[in-house]
Amino acid sequence: MSVSTARRLATLSAIALMAVLQAGCATSGNPRDPIEGFNRAVFAFNDGLDKALIKPVAQGYVAVLPQPARNGVSNFFGNIGDIFIAVNNLLQGKVPEAINDVGRVLVNSSLGVLGFMDVASDLGVEKHEEDFGQTFGWWGVGDGPYVVLPFFGGRTTRDVFGLALDLEADPVGRLANVPERNSLLATRVIDVRSQLFPAEKIVDEAALDRYSYLRDAYLQRRRSLIYDGNPPREKEDDSAAGSADRAVRAEPASAPMVAALTTVAR
Repeated sequence: MSVSTARRLATLSAIALMAVLQAGCATSGNPRDPIEGFNRAVFAFNDGLDKALIKPVAQGYVAVLPQPARNGVSNFFGNIGDIFIAVNNLLQGKVPEAINDVGRVLVNSSLGVLGFMDVASDLGVEKHEEDFGQTFGWWGVGDGPYVVLPFFGGRTTRDVFGLALDLEADPVGRLANVPERNSLLATRVIDVRSQLFPAEKIVDEAALDRYSYLRDAYLQRRRSLIYDGNPPREKEDDSAAGSADRAVRAEPASAPMVAALTTVAR
């Protein structure tokens, strides 16, 4: 899937989502997940795609490429991501953090040989995690209902629109050389998927219902990210509060494409 196609799909998904919600296609009493029946069907599709295609390739990637080489690939894409993390920190008014992110890019692009080595982290320069969905949340935009998109996986309505901007800003997808662009995108897909194997094992061992477990973990994690790890107390306890912390990084396993297109070296 090219990024231009991904952008169109993300935009169409957002439009379709609003149409579904306005039509009142609620299938559950959960206000966070009013279209659970639809979401579970799409979740199963994404899961099947992952098991049939992306996971086996990622397993081969791990078997063939040694850990230091895989770390270099992750660091390279992480360095690109730091540019847009800086932009989102700036949009949120976090100027010191944005300067920190720019510093990471400068150090890793030079001393780190185009980012293949994460020298900045070795020097104690903190890595942040920001995206346009978090920026919308920082600005006060509400979550909206949870939805699972084909290929893109589960996210809040707010994050669907953030996704469209993330894809639009992705420099890898804007490369003019199509074979080079597709090779980099495929590599990023596989690299991100390979990093999810430990979390996947935790989910398989802990979750009686993978769909609800990953949904609750995702919602809890996004809330934590928006409030920089210190969210205000909610009136009702999160149903996954006790165990989802261990799986907060596992959600993209059901959506490897979006993980690769919008997430870098977590």
